[in-house]
Amino acid sequence: MGYDVHAEKGWVNRGNLYRMKELMRRAKNGDRLTLAFLGGSITQGSVSSQYTNCYAYLVYDWFVKRFPKTAFTYVNAGVGATTSQYGVARVEKDVLAYKPDFVIIEYSVNDEDTEFFQETYEGLIRRVYGNDFSPAILLVHNIFYNTGVSTEDKHRQIGAHYRLPSVSMRPTIYKEVACGHITARDITPDDLHPNTEGHALVAEVITDCLDKIYQQMDEEEAPFPMPQPLTKNAYENAKRYQNYNSTPVCEGFTAEHTLQKYVNDLFCQGWTASQKGAKICFQTEGTEAAVQYRKSVKLPAPVAVAVVDGDEGNAVVLDANFDETWGDCLYIQTIAHHMAPGTHQVEIRLKETHENDAVPFYLVSVITA
Repeated sequence: MGYDVHAEKGWVNRGNLYRMKELMRRAKNGDRLTLAFLGGSITQGSVSSQYTNCYAYLVYDWFVKRFPKTAFTYVNAGVGATTSQYGVARVEKDVLAYKPDFVIIEYSVNDEDTEFFQETYEGLIRRVYGNDFSPAILLVHNIFYNTGVSTEDKHRQIGAHYRLPSVSMRPTIYKEVACGHITARDITPDDLHPNTEGHALVAEVITDCLDKIYQQMDEEEAPFPMPQPLTKNAYENAKRYQNYNSTPVCEGFTAEHTLQKYVNDLFCQGWTASQKGAKICFQTEGTEAAVQYRKSVKLPAPVAVAVVDGDEGNAVVLDANFDETWGDCLYIQTIAHHMAPGTHQVEIRLKETHENDAVPFYLVSVITA
């Protein structure tokens, strides 16, 4: 690469290595293994020149070359512009359904630096860590290269609580950018998404950690049991309601049956509506509720409201007009947080439409926990 990113400094939480060592022992013995990668646009591979140049594939390639007797399955479940709130709701379908043996989780530049996202992140960690297949987990913390902003500190608290190994771009790539040893534009076009060279550096930080674990592979280590939650942990059992797994009451909303072919096919298996007053009602269980809908760059678009348990005074506006240029956004709007446990009604209705609306209102899912 021609850069010195001091990759050995990127392993910021050693964690308990029992699962990682077991993974590598199995790989050495030639067991068939599945490697999964869950996160946002960086995990998806945005702005790398091709999918084989993204950090996730390069980490997969490290395993392939390190353990040539083993057949590995590669699962890239990165979806751009999404957070761990969506990650925990889709991890069963997009990751755990493949029975992964190893999972990288990467959300530190997607989640906001709040207790809310620390809680959704913990729910995701618990969902994966507690899975019957006991996958090894490695946490990856990316960063904004112009500001140094990320949610790493709150995510690392969760990682430390569960004794999970984690790697960070803050003391490695970012440090070299900040001191001028690396020119930001050589590795990222927008101070966030790595280009092909940037992805190679991210992969180097990760595989340096893997190399060190490999060197310790034969040293015995006891497993670490699931601890009690660090947060209120309302999101561990999050669920998505779409038109194939729910039967809401619809008045003016129509099910849209485009099937999801790829993990980043976002606008499918939901409901659409175009007329003011159209509504759709769900009966849900739990303490949390969020609405996932399309914000569109094609303007104008309808505006809806979401009402929980008939509380019109706290109705939440769902504005489908997106003031950006990069494309339509799969947007999550939290509409209830830490409610009393039990059954709740979620109603979504159109409050504002226009004669020249470019697109209908697209409700992708309701997420509850």
